Amino acid sequence: MPHLAQELASWAVTLDPSPDDVKLAEHALKDTVAVALAARGHAMERISAGLPEAARWAALGHVLDFDDLHLPSTAHISVVCVPAVLAAGGGAREYLAAAGVMARLGTALGWQHYTSGWHATCTSGAPAAAVGAGLALGLGAEGLARAISLALPAAGGVQRSFGTDTKSLQVGFAAEAGVRAARLAAAGAGADPSALDVWLPLVGGDHDRLGPDTFEAKGEAVPGGLATKIFPCCYAMQRPIGAVRLLLADAPVDPADVVRIVVHTPEAAVHPLIHSEPHTGLQGKFSLEYAVTTALLDGHPGFVSYTDGYVERPLAQRLIGLVETVRTSEGSGLLTGDTSVEITIGDGTVLRATLALPPGSPELPATEEEFATKLADCGADVPGLLVGLDWKGAAQLLRDTFPVHHPKDHA
Repeated sequence: MPHLAQELASWAVTLDPSPDDVKLAEHALKDTVAVALAARGHAMERISAGLPEAARWAALGHVLDFDDLHLPSTAHISVVCVPAVLAAGGGAREYLAAAGVMARLGTALGWQHYTSGWHATCTSGAPAAAVGAGLALGLGAEGLARAISLALPAAGGVQRSFGTDTKSLQVGFAAEAGVRAARLAAAGAGADPSALDVWLPLVGGDHDRLGPDTFEAKGEAVPGGLATKIFPCCYAMQRPIGAVRLLLADAPVDPADVVRIVVHTPEAAVHPLIHSEPHTGLQGKFSLEYAVTTALLDGHPGFVSYTDGYVERPLAQRLIGLVETVRTSEGSGLLTGDTSVEITIGDGTVLRATLALPPGSPELPATEEEFATKLADCGADVPGLLVGLDWKGAAQLLRDTFPVHHPKDHA
């Protein structure tokens, strides 16, 4: 029986993308580049200046938490795979192979891996980035299997970093680890293809979570598709925000009149939301309490909603303190069950709304108008920059926008 690294590598080299796969790749390219461009002027632009290309582009593409997500693996696929592939000179097919490997490996890692505190974007991302970069460098199946094994030492990242700069930086480290592993494999570095089989159970994964048709030639390159974020925050916040917006559409509420807020949610659906009393913009991106608050105050939360000043608004802090959470143990995954919000205003009126799927989920994909709005929110010039943009052009655009500065440049 072949080792898992060999199965993943063989699948990647034989991938024949369908038109729908290619469409997904082009959408992912635009989404990832747009969100990275939105980080122009962010502190991460300065912080990441000395990092290699893949690491820098991935960190900038993730720092605003506006990038896409693969729900079955609970991993941000494109922000790892797009930068790695672009840095190595690849295109749509290489991206789809990397994304498909990341989706499959992330599925094998499973929900238990995520709830144990691992950042699945990094753990599944480093080996996947090695595949995308390796294909771009001309590696065959044997070389890709070695690249996967060479990436494993850097396949780490923890959720405790959520709400800090480390979250986006460790995503960057994963992307760069994959590129480095691919280049080492191309240079002839040896590795044991069974390493992935040994590593997988160490971090809570199980090969048996992969179905019998996982490596068949036909089917989606990325099983389950990708979720597009509508709001620039953790995906676990998209549904509570959507529920409040649904409630407000039926009955506008003056936030100053609110006296009680109750959120009913499955425990699994808010696992990453670790900041119940946020005071910074980054903490606000991982706070169920702020999800409800910013929806009440801002309607359609945008980038400014997740700045320190907005989180520290006196009314925002008062509303955060009002939120009560009722958690159930049903199911697993970020979209398990439903999320409902109850808001009581001063005259005793109670308003309720329940939401099963957030906008942008694979089952409720972003409309062309919603996606166009997102791209425009990333910068007034972004829609124009993305017109006709191909993979080679995207790499050059990122190089021109975010040039890498080596330590000697600051001497």
